[in-house]
Amino acid sequence: MEFGICIQCVVPVRAEPSHRSEMVTQILFGELIRVILHEKEWVHVQLAYDDYEGWLCEPQYLALTEAEFLDLFNKESAVTTDLVQLLSNDTRQSIFPLLIGSSLPGFDGKNFVIRGETYSFEGQVSGAGSFPSGQDIANDSLFYLNAPYLWGGRTPFGIDCSGLIQMVYKLRKIKLFRDAWQQATQGETVNLITEAEPGDLAFFDDLEGTIIHAGLMIDKTHIIHASGRVRIDPIDHEGIFNEELHRYTHHLRVIKRII
Repeated sequence: MEFGICIQCVVPVRAEPSHRSEMVTQILFGELIRVILHEKEWVHVQLAYDDYEGWLCEPQYLALTEAEFLDLFNKESAVTTDLVQLLSNDTRQSIFPLLIGSSLPGFDGKNFVIRGETYSFEGQVSGAGSFPSGQDIANDSLFYLNAPYLWGGRTPFGIDCSGLIQMVYKLRKIKLFRDAWQQATQGETVNLITEAEPGDLAFFDDLEGTIIHAGLMIDKTHIIHASGRVRIDPIDHEGIFNEELHRYTHHLRVIKRII
């Protein structure tokens, strides 16, 4: 098996090996991949962060040996918490932007090394030590408020419902799966919405009972979710009520508690 790492700001991962194919997710700087298959200038990859699979354009990642991959995989990674901040490649004497939620493997508070090249970062990163509260998670979600909805997106410049949840928890170094139906299998069930706490996850289904949407509880009666844009709406035992449309838009299926 071959390996790699994203050293660009953000890179699309597609359903098929074509630039015209739908984007199913994105990888951010510092996230690792396993290469499953080559097809011309495309590679079928599995993301090390959440085991999600898709197609990546070959020039958009840096190849690693297995030893290099394992070294970076086993290092503690800082997670950037500035909306946008500059990263310096000291070896090449160049700078480029990083988006919130990027990974800095082996970051010592100032520098880290990827394949012999030294990078410097002076922005904010996720703190170590104390375990976050649900309120911390809810507060972090506001970084993404009003971000446009983008299928497969994971950044404040375009994000989908499950990407929002995954990234908000990543800021606190808690790993969640990528898709809403996968995330609904994690955590403990909250039986009543009146028992919901900030940071809990709410999942919504269609008429066939399939999980199709997800959001994060701000308090017992409000949820932040990506629907058209990242927005805060009222929620009750029936589901999400859109005050602009004057109707319920999503049917509540289950609430899960991660922390």
